[in-house]
Amino acid sequence: MNQKDIRWKQRFQNFENAFFNLENTIAISNPSIAERAGLIQFFEITFELSWKTLKDYLESVGFQTASPRETLKQAFQEGTIQNGHLWIKALEDRNLTTHTYNEATAQKVEKLIREDYFPLLKQLHTTLKGKLTS
Repeated sequence: MNQKDIRWKQRFQNFENAFFNLENTIAISNPSIAERAGLIQFFEITFELSWKTLKDYLESVGFQTASPRETLKQAFQEGTIQNGHLWIKALEDRNLTTHTYNEATAQKVEKLIREDYFPLLKQLHTTLKGKLTS
């Protein structure tokens, strides 16, 4: 196993831990303001680790990327992720949530996380978990 292979697998462990925290928080129906803020924070952390894990994985198979957007585009072209446009939208919304907070935006983003972005992250988790065992 080479150093790049080890790196993405170690990063995957961090992604997986964050993913499970997000998954547990998604299970809370009718969250309080604090729980909603926690859900958004877990999404931000999980999303950040998702693209960094993808970047490390892509490097292990011979691709070089320099930014989150470039990483997502390459992962889509390479076939590791599906629905590239939704991943880019998730990136844009993640950037929005890290710079501003108001309750209306939080509720909108919570809905997007639950309905659109969590399924993307879940699919990525399943895909990368499969690559670990292959």
